Amino acid sequence: MLIAYFSWGGNTEGIAEEVGRQTGADLFEITLVDPYSSDYNTVLEESQRDQNEQARPALAGQVENMEQYATVLLGYPNWWASIPMPIASFLEEYDFGGKTIIPFCSHGGGRFGQSLTAIAKLAPDAVMGEGLSVHYAGGTTLSSDVRAWLETNGIEY
Repeated sequence: MLIAYFSWGGNTEGIAEEVGRQTGADLFEITLVDPYSSDYNTVLEESQRDQNEQARPALAGQVENMEQYATVLLGYPNWWASIPMPIASFLEEYDFGGKTIIPFCSHGGGRFGQSLTAIAKLAPDAVMGEGLSVHYAGGTTLSSDVRAWLETNGIEY
């Protein structure tokens, strides 16, 4: 099992780390060759531009031996009511046929938006598990929310 995630402000990273603590799964951070700005207002412009252009930013690293993973827990922030474009790059880089993708996202109120549809279109041969949407960093209930989500998806921990 692999936890692959893209995080800009740290919320998604914190969720991924909690999932890792509970599952013992391998962690892989999706990073960019040319990272987004660390300035909030600038990253809003950059991410909206990429979204509008359906850009596929170049990824800085690759998952070695992706074929060994049957399940990928995929984490991302909800950007512009969908997946960030680095997630699109990631999904197009590997063959997800026969794999299960179980999404989790951090959001400021938009929950999944259209992100689940975007993932299904980019990985049409994967099985989609039940997703987890987390408001910002998840607060005091993050651990129990993750535990319940893992149980819903039949993941042993």
